[in-house]
Amino acid sequence: MPPLFCSVWVWGSSPRWRAPVCCREAGSMRVVPEIEDELERRVADLGYELVEVRWGGSGQRPLLKLRIDHPDSKPGSGVTVDECATVSRSLEPWLDAHEALSRKYVLEVSSPGVDRPLVRRRDFDRFRGERVAVTGHAVLLGRSTRLEGELLGLQEEGSEAEAVVLRLADGEEVDVPRSKIRRVNLVFEWK
Repeated sequence: MPPLFCSVWVWGSSPRWRAPVCCREAGSMRVVPEIEDELERRVADLGYELVEVRWGGSGQRPLLKLRIDHPDSKPGSGVTVDECATVSRSLEPWLDAHEALSRKYVLEVSSPGVDRPLVRRRDFDRFRGERVAVTGHAVLLGRSTRLEGELLGLQEEGSEAEAVVLRLADGEEVDVPRSKIRRVNLVFEWK
């Protein structure tokens, strides 16, 4: 049975006043790199893998969405709601004290779900052979904005020419440039 998608929300609770911070961009929230870097370390110290960080909301009410998983997990096994709550409670004191984040932040910690996003290079190695969907910013390879196939890996890792290699349903192998990709995620197949 696939893992259920779980979420835990926490609102910042620090009672102290904070000066406005430059983490707003035209009224919307933008990435704060020092927070992201430290989140990855802190989540790893708790024994989990940080799958994805998404920023949303506004500078006044930032929304920080984290997706966590067990290191080296396989499709069909994942984190529980209680594990998400544990990570959330562990991160809250540090986030409350961080000056680059409004005290009215919202933290959402969840499992990656059955349609887990593949974000980091290690994801493409771990899930080689699995069925994935690749969604582009525009039409990919003259076919569609969404391609599905078996993940064969990454080609020319770390270079400007980095590409996701797929085997499509008809058996054709294609290289989709990472620069053209908006999202890559696992495709859940009911058995």
